[in-house]
Amino acid sequence: MAAWKLLSWNVNGVRAIAKKGFIEWVAEEAPDVLCIQETKAHEVQLGPEITDLPGYKSYWAEAEKKGYSGVAVYSRHEPISVQKGFGEERFDSEGRTLILEYPDFTLFNVYFPNGKKNKERLQYKMDFYDAILTCWEVLRKEGKRVIFCGDVNTAHKEIDLARPKQNEKISGFLPVERAWIDKITENGYVDTFRHFNQEPDHYSWWDVITRARDRNVGWRIDYFYVTEDLLPDLSNAWIATDVMGSDHCPVGIEVQVGK
Repeated sequence: MAAWKLLSWNVNGVRAIAKKGFIEWVAEEAPDVLCIQETKAHEVQLGPEITDLPGYKSYWAEAEKKGYSGVAVYSRHEPISVQKGFGEERFDSEGRTLILEYPDFTLFNVYFPNGKKNKERLQYKMDFYDAILTCWEVLRKEGKRVIFCGDVNTAHKEIDLARPKQNEKISGFLPVERAWIDKITENGYVDTFRHFNQEPDHYSWWDVITRARDRNVGWRIDYFYVTEDLLPDLSNAWIATDVMGSDHCPVGIEVQVGK
């Protein structure tokens, strides 16, 4: 058996964060798998200093629209398979999902849609939520254990944001969005951070314009979820609030593999 460290981070632009110590941070942290969201780049636009980190192979899914969305995974371990998107063109064209199958689990790196712009984007977000859950459920019926991580763009409960009352009518904390997280929880998907930590004031995103991070007025919208059959192999989960460079901070888990 071995312990794998899995990290997830919405970097808010991989080219920007590469100039802020990202490459050095990866070398220091040495995760087994690193999932990043909102890369805002096509792989062909990037130099090898970003795509070819020592000891890692990288995989990229980009949006058709340049400078928008996008996810990537750096892995020390060769996956059995890698898939861009989950087979629905209107979601896959925005470069929001990478699926890596490993012997012990199937990993989804996901940049979930933001619903704040208008009613159409909120509906798109809810449709995406339902579609990806269906995809996970198919895999579970096949006996797969699922891990998903990324920027979910919704805080689940009042404990997960600094000012819940002021945000009840804002996308990211709407009852309909929170109900989807209730639904996945009831279906056996476990919020790994809350599995270990029930304390308030733990957030992963802060508004830059209001310098909210200085006062820790934040939202916990970045997650690692695992199917409950992975719980015996889950040994830790955390939020790395000390890591700067984006409006989000990394989140991580440690999971035992190779039984």
